[in-house]
Amino acid sequence: MDAPAPPPTMLRRYFRGPHLTWALATRVLADDAHGLLLWLPEGAGFACRVEDDGRVLRARPTHDAYGAAALSVRTWRGTDVLLLHPPGAAHSVWWFFAGGAFAGWYVNLESPAHRRDGGIDIVDHHLDVVVAPDRTWRWKDEDEFTDCIGRPGFWTAEEAAAIRAEGVRVIADAEAGRFPFDGTWCDFVPDAGWPVPALPAGYAAGDPEALSRG
Repeated sequence: MDAPAPPPTMLRRYFRGPHLTWALATRVLADDAHGLLLWLPEGAGFACRVEDDGRVLRARPTHDAYGAAALSVRTWRGTDVLLLHPPGAAHSVWWFFAGGAFAGWYVNLESPAHRRDGGIDIVDHHLDVVVAPDRTWRWKDEDEFTDCIGRPGFWTAEEAAAIRAEGVRVIADAEAGRFPFDGTWCDFVPDAGWPVPALPAGYAAGDPEALSRG
């Protein structure tokens, strides 16, 4: 009997203004009432903007600064990741696995995912929440988030408050041990036969006109 086909691939992209900043090759494990669940294994195709010395680019004060940085094609390294995009939510939840063992959650605050043919596009909101396996948590990148408040094309003070409030709501779920912080998928093991997903040709093409820039 032939082995079942591996899950389909999907391209997950970050934008800042019209500039692609990250692209991740993933596999779709589920697309249901919980949301879109993606698998990002170590070695998957990955592209990102980089500094002159090759380090991954961090936050920049203008959109043009992102576009001026080189886009480098690499592979995802260090961890395997499950990523959940709850329907319509302005965040995604990441399960990190190191050496096959669950290592904690990561809440990436971002625009709701905009679906397009073959993938999803989002805008990163810089502010994140790191949640340990025991559900203790901390904010991450608060300075980068605050520095962008009021800058053209980023977020107003009112929008910044809404972004932080999204994080506070997810933190409450983590503290209470509610889904997705209730142990679901913490023991996930991928099929060893799944090929590592690669970036498709033309992964950087197309400006997501329907995607909110904020």
